[in-house]
Amino acid sequence: MPEDHTPWQSPVHRDLAAELLRMSRRRSLVHPSVGLEKSAFAILWVLSDGRPRTLRELTEELELEQSTVNRQVNAAIKHGYLERFEVADSVSKLIRPTEEGREAFKRDGLLRAQRLEQVFADLGPGSPEGLLHELRAFNDAYERTQDRHGAGRRDKKSEQRFRRGLI
Repeated sequence: MPEDHTPWQSPVHRDLAAELLRMSRRRSLVHPSVGLEKSAFAILWVLSDGRPRTLRELTEELELEQSTVNRQVNAAIKHGYLERFEVADSVSKLIRPTEEGREAFKRDGLLRAQRLEQVFADLGPGSPEGLLHELRAFNDAYERTQDRHGAGRRDKKSEQRFRRGLI
């Protein structure tokens, strides 16, 4: 009797989906003593190029609902990691990291990098470069598929299911 791997095309597809789900359940490859929440780190990551953003720009770059990003930005402002400021001739306020936010991002980024180094040291027989190449190719193909099928943004329900690791 053939192995049932429904709904996947093959056992490899099923096992890849299982590994991707396993990765999504991991909060991130971080050291236990990081101070920033995942959402604050993600926002600070986007802003780490030194260019302030509007809430709408952050929403687009993070690919989340505006209400979600607004809630996350407000929480990061409350913790002193971000600030909103006005710009002449602009209706929208811009968001940028505070000095405390930049320091927290640097500290937590270092802890995350150290954790990745530990993982890479234990990675065998692969290499970080090989993993990067394959992940980048996978993400590029995934985005092309989304673009072709008009599924670039998730609605609120699918975003909640995604966050819980269900899709």
